[in-house]
Amino acid sequence: MPAPAHLWAIGYPDLTAAEKARQEFELLATVQKCLTLYDVAIVTRRPDGSAQIDRKPFPRAGNVFHDGVLDFLIGFALAVPLYGPAVDAFFSPDPGEVGIDAQFISDVKAMLKPGTAALLVLDEVGDLDKSLSGIRGLGGTILKTNVDLKRARLIQSTLHAPPPKD
Repeated sequence: MPAPAHLWAIGYPDLTAAEKARQEFELLATVQKCLTLYDVAIVTRRPDGSAQIDRKPFPRAGNVFHDGVLDFLIGFALAVPLYGPAVDAFFSPDPGEVGIDAQFISDVKAMLKPGTAALLVLDEVGDLDKSLSGIRGLGGTILKTNVDLKRARLIQSTLHAPPPKD
């Protein structure tokens, strides 16, 4: 992978809003080809506090991150013990490439409140302007990311900007 991947945990008030955002990210990767998606999942925290994972492996994700990073993140976020291959996949080849650490995982877990959902996206942006146009108006709150503050603010303001007129 030529550039470091970006990991985003974007909070939504419900599953419907998170699903709409996931569909848009998938369109940006498959139709507009302005970003590369390595993995995408939705974690929903039910009102009783239990969690549900909706993960549809992304077809272009033919690398170590596909089955490693989000499995690791989701496992820790939901307090599911992971052993052997899942841990090994996360730490190879170099966890610094992704920038995820135990604190990232702990923070996401603490931010998922009952009745809400989080869209987890592992991506690499190719055409930033096109990507921004695609996510404009999707809403959501960036709960945690491994990108710099300037980029995170840009993405957050774009998510909350008025949607494009059709």
